Amino acid sequence: MRKIVLIGSGGAGKSILARQLGEVLKIDVYHLDALFWKPNWVGVSKDDQRKIQNKLVEKEEWIIDGNYGGTMEIRLNAADTIIFLDIHRTICVYRVFKRILQYRNKTRPDMGEGCKERFDLDFLKWIWNYPKTKRPEILKRLNQMSKGQRVIILKSPKEVKQFLKKVE
Repeated sequence: MRKIVLIGSGGAGKSILARQLGEVLKIDVYHLDALFWKPNWVGVSKDDQRKIQNKLVEKEEWIIDGNYGGTMEIRLNAADTIIFLDIHRTICVYRVFKRILQYRNKTRPDMGEGCKERFDLDFLKWIWNYPKTKRPEILKRLNQMSKGQRVIILKSPKEVKQFLKKVE
């Protein structure tokens, strides 16, 4: 595990697991949200997203967390390990509400500078609909991955903890 991708719904715990894995494995972590959002929630272009990711995946080792389906192939094709946090939507929504309260009007450590945490109904709807709208396509992509790549699907916070203990 030297080139690791973490994907999953908002609130699934991608950024936290990425940080924990980075500490354990001594690998640099790249949060796509921090790289793809400029102050006041101004997003970078798809072209810039591709350039940033193409540069990242050239490195010897990395952990990259984030979905960004339109550019996901770049990361998936370069990774040796893909971790899909397939966490139930009620847990994800709960965690996002908790995060909103914890970081209200502050920038999270895994977010672009100047992007203060806020309530976003569209984002909550995206999370709620993720199992129907995004999950099937993700599972399809993961089933098509090369035999040399390790695909790990974690379905609960307990499974995430067990996985992290194994890695330690």
